[in-house]
Amino acid sequence: MNKYKEIRPIVLGVIKKDNKILVSKGFDEVKNEEFYRSIGGGIEFLETSAEALKREFKEELNIDIKIGKFLGISENIFTYNGKQAHELILFYDVDIENKDYKEKYHIIDDDGETDAIWVDIDKFKNKELKIYPEQMFKYLK
Repeated sequence: MNKYKEIRPIVLGVIKKDNKILVSKGFDEVKNEEFYRSIGGGIEFLETSAEALKREFKEELNIDIKIGKFLGISENIFTYNGKQAHELILFYDVDIENKDYKEKYHIIDDDGETDAIWVDIDKFKNKELKIYPEQMFKYLK
């Protein structure tokens, strides 16, 4: 699948702890913009969204997760590094076990290397930092 020519189904996990959310850092070179996004990724053919979310956390953070309630779905049309993209995003509440809790996780994926960190939700609400997709604000209560 070419993620810049087709509608891409993805799933994101919303993990909150002590008014913080676990997010990965991204950077759009064309916009010269740093942003954050919840952990997750593409749903593969014949894979449920819950299976995809578990796989993504295992691949990216090397942890097992417990999937909670389905939070919602949204459509996201955006430009990243100068290319248009279109996603349908399923959001789930997610928990991790205390033994898997770290302040920072190193992620290696198709887009390169980055870190996942816990960021205070208020930094997104007061626009100090950017979180994408913007529909995330519905789940940051």
